[in-house]
Amino acid sequence: MKLILNVIWLVLSGFWLALGYVLAGIICCVLIVTIPFGIASFRIAGYALWPFGRTTVERRDAGAGSTIGNVIWIIFAGWWLALGHICTGIALCVTIIGIPFGIANFKMIPISLMPLGREIVPTDEPFATR
Repeated sequence: MKLILNVIWLVLSGFWLALGYVLAGIICCVLIVTIPFGIASFRIAGYALWPFGRTTVERRDAGAGSTIGNVIWIIFAGWWLALGHICTGIALCVTIIGIPFGIANFKMIPISLMPLGREIVPTDEPFATR
C-alpha cells in the first residue's frame, strides 16, 4: 500500500515539492554561510519525494547549534513552508481520496519548521518511535 501511495504522491505533488526543496538547497549551498540549511533542504526533498513509510525523529546528539539554526530557519523560511503544507493539507483533505496525501502534508510540517536536529527514518524500524 505504501508503494501505491508513494507513486501517486510522486506523480501528483511529490516531484514538484521535492524539486522546490532541491532548488532551495542549491541556493543555500551557493551562499556558503547557509550550507547547513542547504543540506537540510536536500534531506527534506528526499522525504517530500517518498513520504509514505517514513517519519521524522529528533536526533539526540543535536545541540545548541541546531537550535539556533532552527530559530533562523523559522524566521526566514520555516513558517512559510509550514503554512504552505497546512493549506495544501487542508485542501487535500476536502476529498476522501486526498486524505492520505493531506496527512502526508501535515507530516511534513515539523521538518519544514525545524529541519536541523531531525532525522528521517523508516517507520518499520524499532528506533522510529523515539
